[in-house]
Amino acid sequence: MDVSSLLVTGNLALAVTPVLLALCMPLAYWLAMSDAPGKRYIEAACNLPMVLPPTVLGFGLLMLMSPKSPFGAAWEAAFGFPLPFSFTGLVLGSLAYSLPFGVLPMRAAFEKVEPGIIEAARSSGMTGFQAFRHVVLPNAMGGVTASAALIFAHTVGEFGVALMLGGSIPGRTKVASIAIFEHTEALEYGQAGLLSLALLIVSYAALLVIGRCNAAGRAASPRATARRTFPRDATFENAKRGFHADHIHAVR
Repeated sequence: MDVSSLLVTGNLALAVTPVLLALCMPLAYWLAMSDAPGKRYIEAACNLPMVLPPTVLGFGLLMLMSPKSPFGAAWEAAFGFPLPFSFTGLVLGSLAYSLPFGVLPMRAAFEKVEPGIIEAARSSGMTGFQAFRHVVLPNAMGGVTASAALIFAHTVGEFGVALMLGGSIPGRTKVASIAIFEHTEALEYGQAGLLSLALLIVSYAALLVIGRCNAAGRAASPRATARRTFPRDATFENAKRGFHADHIHAVR
């Protein structure tokens, strides 16, 4: 089995996941809480990588990172190497490719946080950052974890963007999905099957994490909390049944 491609894929996913979480968290919170007039345009831009063909997105990023572009030339002058066909370029491309999968679950989780508890935290003297850290974030942790799992799984499975930006340099930019494609072209179905099985296991594990986060979010909802906190009282139920019996007897 092509272990080097799995290592490149794992390193890529581990590099992209925490960086994209940190970038998406304030953006998702702003989209959830803001009423700015231009919010829909930013929201559409964040969702654009989800509907664009990966090769189109990869081509656009390749042109942006090219040494002939202002951004690519400035990068090469500052760091001494070009971005195309490098692991750093692959990371930057993956950040753009997986952006919607970082923003959407966190935004949904932030929108479910009751505004009243945020106002109560601010009324108690907390700053906006303190209220976010100690009140909003713990209540939205399920969405944050789901975002992390989605980013990781989506990065592990990317193909078009990785091919356009990184090519197929063994040990540097050749990820598992590209290795599967090359093994299939060479009729090496056994190698392709082993790599496919590895990606299948990773993707299934990510779905289990997301399902667990959704279950935890439903269990922590106000309705579920009320059911757990205020169970039915047997004395009250007996009294209620007695009241109904007396009422029926009086009517008769």
